[in-house]
Amino acid sequence: MVEVRIPVRVRQATSKADLKRFVTFPRSLYRGDPLWSPPLWVEEKGAYTARSNSILAHSDFTLLLAEADGAVCGRSLAYVDHAFNSFYRARIGFFGAFECVNDISVAGALDAASVAWLGERGMQAVRGPIHPVSESWGFLLDGFHAPSVFMAPYNPPHYNELMLQLGYSKAKDLLAYEACTDRGYMIPQRFSRFSDRLLERAPGLRVRRASLKNASADADAILEISNIALKDNWGFVPLQRDEFQEMFRKLRPIADPDAIWFVEDEGKPVGFALGFPDLNVILRKVGGRLFPLGFLKLIFDVRHLSDYRLFGLAVLPEYQGKGLDVLLYVQIYHALARKIRRLEANYILEDNLRIRNALEKLALDKVKTYRVYEKPIPGVP
Repeated sequence: MVEVRIPVRVRQATSKADLKRFVTFPRSLYRGDPLWSPPLWVEEKGAYTARSNSILAHSDFTLLLAEADGAVCGRSLAYVDHAFNSFYRARIGFFGAFECVNDISVAGALDAASVAWLGERGMQAVRGPIHPVSESWGFLLDGFHAPSVFMAPYNPPHYNELMLQLGYSKAKDLLAYEACTDRGYMIPQRFSRFSDRLLERAPGLRVRRASLKNASADADAILEISNIALKDNWGFVPLQRDEFQEMFRKLRPIADPDAIWFVEDEGKPVGFALGFPDLNVILRKVGGRLFPLGFLKLIFDVRHLSDYRLFGLAVLPEYQGKGLDVLLYVQIYHALARKIRRLEANYILEDNLRIRNALEKLALDKVKTYRVYEKPIPGVP
């Protein structure tokens, strides 16, 4: 364990210089780690404000910097998501953007500052990491053999050890499954036959690709289905249109219609599968920088990416249990078959047995676990 042998000071990052140090700290922390994927720096620098981030817009938040001898050794974002607490009638505070050297004194100082700040605002517990900027949940717990896909976390193993030492316990595990053609993955033939029979038996059902010409309407359909189909999922808060449009804006430059499919019943969208190329493959190559040549590399290389993420799959409740989720996966698999090397389905709640069983029957392998932690805040009635 790395030791910080001088006093650690935690303070709020309030100035432009502070914000720059907060944003860029991971660059030095992960230097030399080939599995770390940098963010798109030009966006990251402006993302930690209520004006530019729709989640922070309805949250109270603070950015915390840990320093030792004037050098940054850790950072964290503490926030109160009022939409979450209103929906669940809870008083839970959150932390995200956590990065720290391998030292319990630094992690403890950051945690103490976060807990004190949240306790002053009446929060009874703290949960995280849930990062409202990168939109990633949890610390990677196992699966350190591979880099993260776009909009998923990566961290050194010691973060989990630090959480336990700080008194946190597991709140929920999120899983990732993989289909890798390099290792001989092929979809079991019986599922292709099942899909054909399903469409024959239900002539009102139709499966279609997303339309880039009607991207706004398709985005609204994904939003509507998500808010209905996922409302009972752990941690889910109904998405507001501005929040979803912000996420959709991130994905639009890399959108591939072959990875976005809808199933319709008599023309009404009743389910969707949303995938996209793994932009992190390019961000690692260009170091997260668009200039001077990163932008050109992104534009040209994104069309040739062979790694994909299956980000979301949802079916309206009245259509669940009928195999529509398998139907959507089969369509994505066949549409991407000639260009894909690896597909990672990420995240899957550990207790979402319906989706887990479907993916395992489709012969996908569980390859990663992410853990969200929680602990009570003492002294708050």
